[in-house]
Amino acid sequence: MTDYRNILLKPIITEKSTNFKMDSGYVFSVIPSATKIDIRRAVEHLFKVKVESVNTSHVRGKTKAVGRKIGHMSSWKKAYVKLKDGQKIDMIEGML
Repeated sequence: MTDYRNILLKPIITEKSTNFKMDSGYVFSVIPSATKIDIRRAVEHLFKVKVESVNTSHVRGKTKAVGRKIGHMSSWKKAYVKLKDGQKIDMIEGML
């Protein structure tokens, strides 16, 4: 995987992720086939920062009911990226 723009899909902005951001960490939705090494290289290349660690988790899709219709949300992969001390990502400018 050499096209780094396709690895990181979007930043995740929730209450839990903003608390993680206090420790110079960021949370991204990534493609399911991405490895920790791919994610590290993508963040370092796209945002010009140094990554300390990457943790990933698979988020299982939920079953949802709307009226009488029952559907299934798709599963996806989440990456917790912690940066080295003094590093920072400007999320709005970085993802454009």
